[in-house]
Amino acid sequence: MSALPNRTRRLLLAAAATLVAAAAAAAAAPMLSPKAAQHIVPLVPLPPSVTQAAGAIDGRQLEATIRYLADDLLEGRGTGTRGYDLAAHYMATRMLALGLEPAGGGDSTFLQSVPYMSGRIREGECMMVLQRPGNDDTLVIAEDYMLSPDLLRDKWTTDAPLAFAGYGVSAPELGYDDFAQVDVRGKVILTFRGAPPKFDHDQRAYYSNSIVKEQIAAAHGAIGILSVRRPDEEKRVAWERVVRQGRLSAMRWTDQGGAPSNTQALLELNGTLAREPLDAFFYHAPRTVEQIFADGDSSVAQGFDLVPHLRATRVTTRARVQSPNVVGLLRGSDPKLAKECVVISAHLDHLGISTPVSGDSINNGAYDNASGTAMMIEVARAFTSMKTRPKRSILFLNVSGEEKGLQGADYFARHAAPFDLRVVADVNLDEVMLLSKVTTVIGFGAEHSTLGPVLQRMATLNGLTVVPDPRPEEVVFVRSDQFPFVKQGVPSIFPTSLLGGGAQGAKALDDWDRTRYHSPSDDMTQMFDWESGVRFTRMAFETAWFVAQDAQAPSWNKGDYFGVKFGTKR
Repeated sequence: MSALPNRTRRLLLAAAATLVAAAAAAAAAPMLSPKAAQHIVPLVPLPPSVTQAAGAIDGRQLEATIRYLADDLLEGRGTGTRGYDLAAHYMATRMLALGLEPAGGGDSTFLQSVPYMSGRIREGECMMVLQRPGNDDTLVIAEDYMLSPDLLRDKWTTDAPLAFAGYGVSAPELGYDDFAQVDVRGKVILTFRGAPPKFDHDQRAYYSNSIVKEQIAAAHGAIGILSVRRPDEEKRVAWERVVRQGRLSAMRWTDQGGAPSNTQALLELNGTLAREPLDAFFYHAPRTVEQIFADGDSSVAQGFDLVPHLRATRVTTRARVQSPNVVGLLRGSDPKLAKECVVISAHLDHLGISTPVSGDSINNGAYDNASGTAMMIEVARAFTSMKTRPKRSILFLNVSGEEKGLQGADYFARHAAPFDLRVVADVNLDEVMLLSKVTTVIGFGAEHSTLGPVLQRMATLNGLTVVPDPRPEEVVFVRSDQFPFVKQGVPSIFPTSLLGGGAQGAKALDDWDRTRYHSPSDDMTQMFDWESGVRFTRMAFETAWFVAQDAQAPSWNKGDYFGVKFGTKR
């Protein structure tokens, strides 16, 4: 595929800027809240040096990187595996070839070592018995339930009463508390995944986060959580996928004392229930399963004790592993602003080897996330091709452990940035779908900060339309590597593809989620529209360039939920 000549591209961008100026307000309206309009991005053509660098972004380079990372040779790039190490060393050599500085924690390495505690369930030694008056039900693992590995104990038996606690959310500031009518101390609680639909999407995203839910449950004295899948989730995610992923290892990065991070010691049991045994759990309960589903859909806070008693044994094989982030730095040109940096992140890991699906056990992760990694390194190539560097420094971050709960990004974001740099923004690239021509993109997080108008402008210049999240119930903003930066108070944005937009684009992505997401079929047999990949990568590059060049660092919009909650950490 061929890119537009640079001169032609500059003329088109200038023409587009002129046309867009007249309709700027209308164009911004679908995506940006009134608060986001406080930072206006001038609609003028980009400097020739920027359009020239963007014009050199090459679809063949994207394809070559994705093909290597998604090859069976790398065995799915599971965190802590040989296949992941091959990918990490490959990306380190790519950064070296581009002339980036090693920023992995020393003067000579691109690899930031991340220590992990890993755990895998030993299914044959686990058990779960539901004790009801006059009847004990022995549940079958992988059919009735799946357990998450215990990263603190090798073997533990839980013997406890049960309670239902709605979504497991306690949000007094929003007038909602699932724990208000039930005492869960010493009990295993059943909770819906997700958060109440009535919450604004940012509040819903935050309270859907599993780490947040575990913190809330432990704070109320619960000793275990069993997640209940609502009917809409059952339609999106087959039980077979829950089982397949449950058989993979869980990981948390560890502190200097070796303790796994973000782990609640009080929670001695954690797992997910299938639909079949739910009626037995709600034996003689004040509400039927159908009624709690209906109340959940209506955002009614729920909490009550359950009649059955639970006895369960969880057995885990634990191990300590290392799996590095890959970090490269391009220093800024301004003496003052070079001390600030814009992070361009993408996760390098995927699921590795799992239970076979149609005879294939390697989860190649072509879209998830060889696509974002390929775009990140192409953005790096564009920056390093410029004679004049942007004012701020740019840090390229390929992280491990995203599929284990954003672990590598969380480790990096919590530790001091290299060379005493202050991170002012994160632009995250993850699972950029190119199944057909891309005309529409989603800017997850665009409404939260001044990064939104920047993305809006750069998308327009590349012939792309930015629209709001069509599936807020998926709470994507807390499910990728920008969220650890948000929790450290850093304005962040996660642009991704909605293909051709509208119902057709959403349906294509829904179909992909059901049939290929987190499965071995996410490989190179799929369709890739490389021209769209080039256009998307140019948008990402120009967004990062503007943020790195702007005299004003990105900021949270006034009164923004995440800005208020985390913005004071910076």
